[in-house]
Amino acid sequence: GIGAAIVLGLLKDGYRVSTCSRSRTDLIDRTREEFADRFFWSECEAGEAAEVDQFVHEAMEWAGSDGVWGLINNAGVAGAGILASFPNANIEHILKVNLLGALQMARAVSHQLLRRMDGGRIVNISSIIGTRGYNGLAAYSASKAGLDGLTRALARELGRRQITVNSVAPGYVKTQMSLTLNAGQLKQIVSRTPLGRLANEEDVVHVVRFLLSDNAAFVTGQTILVDGGISC
Repeated sequence: GIGAAIVLGLLKDGYRVSTCSRSRTDLIDRTREEFADRFFWSECEAGEAAEVDQFVHEAMEWAGSDGVWGLINNAGVAGAGILASFPNANIEHILKVNLLGALQMARAVSHQLLRRMDGGRIVNISSIIGTRGYNGLAAYSASKAGLDGLTRALARELGRRQITVNSVAPGYVKTQMSLTLNAGQLKQIVSRTPLGRLANEEDVVHVVRFLLSDNAAFVTGQTILVDGGISC
């Protein structure tokens, strides 16, 4: 949900967008038809270094002389279960996609950004779970906390070259949380949220749009919570 909303939102804003996913979907085909000259997609498995490098290479070739100016790390998976009985394979998969994949993508893209000599943007899509935790989401929480740590460290590494690095940490988003929380849990979350609702994809897109803009040129190393005030 969030990834598709970001891609479509930026395309409508006039950006050229390169993206990847594990498999091709009807939405990808429709987007190709509507934005044929400004949209590139390739199959890529987050956490597989060779596939990540190949995707970035293909994206650079497609971009041509314009190169790549920004990266949004959004690939992520969740999994619920008490850690004591949570399968090792599930833990490894969550960390591989959510954290290792983001590290690999940031490594490949930051190399290209440093060659541009005119700044750039990296935006990591984190989660409120990375800062607050949640019962049954230990592995997911650890992966998102790691992503926020990556944000702060990379902001220091790249700042002198005017490349900003920030995290956007959504609160409880309908499309994500409906997969792991029951109706009673969702109702409780809404009641605890000062704005009285769950987040939607557009709430996240607006903040990503800001961080990519010139208006955010002096914002870096931050984790911006988009949570309706539940963390107050």
